[in-house]
Amino acid sequence: MPSGHVSHSNADHDGARAFAKHDHAQCEGHAMSQAETLVAVQRLRLTPVRRRALEILLEAHRALGAYEVLERLAEEGFGKQPPVAYRALEFLVENGLAHRIRRLNAFTACMHPGEAHVPAFLICRVCDSVAEAAGAPVRAALDDAAIALGFSVERASIEAVGLCPQCRAHTQAGGVAHG
Repeated sequence: MPSGHVSHSNADHDGARAFAKHDHAQCEGHAMSQAETLVAVQRLRLTPVRRRALEILLEAHRALGAYEVLERLAEEGFGKQPPVAYRALEFLVENGLAHRIRRLNAFTACMHPGEAHVPAFLICRVCDSVAEAAGAPVRAALDDAAIALGFSVERASIEAVGLCPQCRAHTQAGGVAHG
């Protein structure tokens, strides 16, 4: 994950929006526009399969496993072999267009491609929806704890599991949570 300057401009607001009703098409369009700009600036190649894999992640608005992405790609004629999805997802992660959610062994589109940020992922244990929130304060605390122990953090993934507002409301109401 990129390090350095952390932008809070959109991250603080998008995390809350991820669990709320919103114009998802606008959200997708904005993230895709940012991704296209990033790819052009870095002179990368967003092949049709890579583009479609990113679109699939953006459309889902939750973490998807590689085989879920592969299934969608195969339905659209991109091939049925696992490397098709894995190579596309690897490209997206390596270039800051997607994140791997280790707890779920799944992937989610980066909502801030091209921005240096430290994401924290809030994962609903019922419906698997994922919100990308600003994780800089958590990462700073982790780095401080590591320094105190003489440890050097090389990579960290901040993932919190709980209930999204919809599942929490259903659970508190005694109903069955969606998902």
